Amino acid sequence: MAARPVSRMLQRVLRSSVRSCSSGAPVTQHRPGEPSQTAVEELSRRRQFLREHAAPFSAFLTDSFGRQHSYLRISLTEKCNLRCQYCMPEEGVPLTPKADLLTTEEILTLARLFVKEGVDKIRLTGGEPLIRPDVVDIVAQLHRLEGLRTIGITTNGINLARLLPQLQKAGLSAINISLDTLVPAKFEFIVRRKGFHKVMEGIHKAIELGYSPVKVNCVVMRGLNEDELLDFVALTEGLPLDVRFIEYMPFDGNKWNFKKMVSYKEMLETLRQQWPELEKLPEEESSTAKAFKVPGFRGQVSFITSMSEHFCGTCNRLRITADGNLKVCLFGNSEVSLRDHLRAGASEEELLQIIGAAVGRKKRQHAELLLMLQDSPPAIPSISFQDPFRVQGIGHRVSFFNQMATLWKGCRGPWTSLLAQRWLGSGPPQRHCSSRLDSDTNPKCLSAVSRAPATPSGPPPTSDQLTHVDAEGRAAMVDVGGKPDTERLAVASAVVLLGPVAFKLVQKNQLKKGDALVVAQLAGVQAAKQTSQLIPLCHHVALSHVEVQLELDSTRHAVGIQASCRARGPTGVEMEALTAAAVAALTLYDMCKAVSRDIVLGEIKLISKTGGQRGDFHRT
Repeated sequence: MAARPVSRMLQRVLRSSVRSCSSGAPVTQHRPGEPSQTAVEELSRRRQFLREHAAPFSAFLTDSFGRQHSYLRISLTEKCNLRCQYCMPEEGVPLTPKADLLTTEEILTLARLFVKEGVDKIRLTGGEPLIRPDVVDIVAQLHRLEGLRTIGITTNGINLARLLPQLQKAGLSAINISLDTLVPAKFEFIVRRKGFHKVMEGIHKAIELGYSPVKVNCVVMRGLNEDELLDFVALTEGLPLDVRFIEYMPFDGNKWNFKKMVSYKEMLETLRQQWPELEKLPEEESSTAKAFKVPGFRGQVSFITSMSEHFCGTCNRLRITADGNLKVCLFGNSEVSLRDHLRAGASEEELLQIIGAAVGRKKRQHAELLLMLQDSPPAIPSISFQDPFRVQGIGHRVSFFNQMATLWKGCRGPWTSLLAQRWLGSGPPQRHCSSRLDSDTNPKCLSAVSRAPATPSGPPPTSDQLTHVDAEGRAAMVDVGGKPDTERLAVASAVVLLGPVAFKLVQKNQLKKGDALVVAQLAGVQAAKQTSQLIPLCHHVALSHVEVQLELDSTRHAVGIQASCRARGPTGVEMEALTAAAVAALTLYDMCKAVSRDIVLGEIKLISKTGGQRGDFHRT
């Protein structure tokens, strides 16, 4: 067993005036919510003390490559109250019988053993750790372990605001909150559950209680939320956040596709275009994050580069699953059941031998994952566009806080972002995107953009030749390399005749599947961005703006859809607009088909297009 850093006599002397950890480093009693210069100085003195009194690290937690594992992640439960698309299938995952899960006492026994051997940081994970009924008690028990410097938790934030005051009092010192979008409707789409405002309340509560930084984990997925990178960074301007952009990683059940991954370098380039002065911060030892900061901003941003630039060489992490298996690598399949040995009556020395053998077998790097990446073709370039959910007239968000309060006004309903409500001082949260229609009001659209009638401009120039076939009649892609870049705009529409029953349910937002209008709107936006992958001979277009509007028509029991796309380039965007309208219509059918299959999709047509050699088109 490893020697302790200082003698028990020195510990007793130090303990006589202040609380101490097993290293003997003095630490004063102060709450995370009460940061002060004294606390900062005390922390600096404590770190200096630990450096000066360092002892040989436990051989049981040191692998064959010399990596010392001082960080333990403990899963408290397999259960989760969300169904994030990148994490698990919609139907959930098979759960381990309760009898096979670690008990609270077993968790504490293992934690005590690891801390005794040199682990100084424990992070509680899940599933969702905050749905475990005794999580506060577990934190309090861990806080009593001498030598444990940091107790952290990774949470989806749904229960955080309610539990955080108790957790802080129990000794919780670090918080990571998962949040993949700042758009409430998109949040519901990603996690397949409601709860955006609860997560925002949790972030606010953590800041209120003095946690700094509050780490916000954002898994970046191409075609889903990579367009929100700048908005997340803008949050750090006035808030003590560490926004951590995580490369999309493969797990069982998340239908991983390399094309969804946005690399660290690609994300960094996007940020540097907006903030050229973005500066790199020094990397901490064994850190998984590459940290950056915009000068003058209160918070910072980080990148977790598990896929493009792995950090296996400095990995100091071990994991214990909810059923008691020790994993020495997140990406490895190798597990050792500590639970079975514990319940069989293994002694502390026997458990250490088992742990040491597992750590000794740890590979230099997660080879299987790297091979998979090497065999994958390069990811497609990022499609950057302005937020499709924003109010027209608001430019790209540089001063994000000044615009958050107006982001969800207009006929999108009364919702404003909870971040804006909390830090701008407005009222309580309301439903984020209402598709309800009162009988005595006009139909509500899902966008604040008014629709001007199309203006006829006469017949445009046409060609008597098909452009997507060659001289021999074979399909061929048009070469646009020599065409000049011009501003392109296209608007398309569609109509979905729902019938009275389905229309009423959509109108009152009572479908079991959820808000049909919001999901259709999201689907339309996504489809526009993926047009070149759906229509074989379409060119990839870097869209600068996509907008999908849906309007209820009570006289026809119908939903009118209008999609607009904008880009600057050598080819038009009418196919993108038509695809957006068509897929939004198909999505409405899918959302309502359980109620009625007598639904008619029709009137899919181009309303207008501008730009290009063939002139403008406006449907009369």
